Amino acid sequence: MLKVLKYLGDLFLIVVLTLITQIGGLLYLFSRVLFRNTKSYKAIKTTVLFLSLYVFSTFLIIPFLAPQFGRERVLESDHVKNVSWFYILCNRNYVTPQLNQIVLESSEELAKKYPGIKINLLDANFPFWHGFPLFPHLSHNDGKKLDLSFIYSKDNRFVNKVPTLSGYGFFVKPKSHEHDQPMACKEQGYFQYDYARFLTFGTVNNGLQLNETATRDLINSLTKNAQVTKIFIEPHLVKRLDLKNSKIRYHGCHAVRHDDHIHIQIR
Repeated sequence: MLKVLKYLGDLFLIVVLTLITQIGGLLYLFSRVLFRNTKSYKAIKTTVLFLSLYVFSTFLIIPFLAPQFGRERVLESDHVKNVSWFYILCNRNYVTPQLNQIVLESSEELAKKYPGIKINLLDANFPFWHGFPLFPHLSHNDGKKLDLSFIYSKDNRFVNKVPTLSGYGFFVKPKSHEHDQPMACKEQGYFQYDYARFLTFGTVNNGLQLNETATRDLINSLTKNAQVTKIFIEPHLVKRLDLKNSKIRYHGCHAVRHDDHIHIQIR
C-alpha cells in the first residue's frame, strides 16, 4: 500500500510540474528513474538532480531550442519587465518574435508620453509545441497570446508596480452605475469566473489605483498594430476607459474575468 501511495505521489508531482512549467514533469521523471535503485539518500539525490537539470535547462537550453518552435523569451527592456520571476522560472514567458516586437513598439510609444513608465508582463506561453495548454488559461498555447498588467497610480502618480505578487486577482470592480458582467456570469452558473482571486500569491503595494488614462493609452497603442486581432478586457472597463476599437472584445463567461489584466493576441 505504501508503495502505491509513493507511485501516486510521484504521478501527482509529475502532472503538477508539467502543468505549471511544461518541462518540469519530464525532468523529475528522469531524475526519479535514474535513482530508482539507489538505497541511500534517494530523495535528496533525486531532488538535487532535478533542480540542477531544471535550472540548467530553463536558462541555458530552452532559450536556444524555443526558436525551433517559433518562440522566444519576452524581451525585457528599459520599458518592459516581468512582474515576477515566477513566470521566468516556470518558462511561461515565451511568445512569437512578432508579438515581442509589438510589445516593444507599444512600450516605446507609451514611454514618450509617460517618461519612466514600464509595461508589466504577466503570463505568456510555454516554449514548445503548438496546442500545449498553459494552465489555467484557455488559449495561451501558440505563442501568440500575452497578458499585461494594468497601469496603476498611487497618490495620483503612475507607478511601475502591481497590487499582487502574481499581478492577477486585484479586480477593478464595476461601479454602481456600470454593468456588472462578473455578477451576471456567476448568476448563470459560471462559478470559475473570478477564480483569479485565488491566484494573487499575496497582496503588495497597498493603495494602488487603476491609472485610467495611461491604461487607455496602452490599449489604444496595441490596437494600432495590424497584427493584433483581439484584446480582452471586462465590459465595464471598456466603457469606463472609452475604448472604441473593434479589436477590443468580450471573452465570454466560460473564461475568467478580465478586470485585473489585459489579454492580447495576434494573428
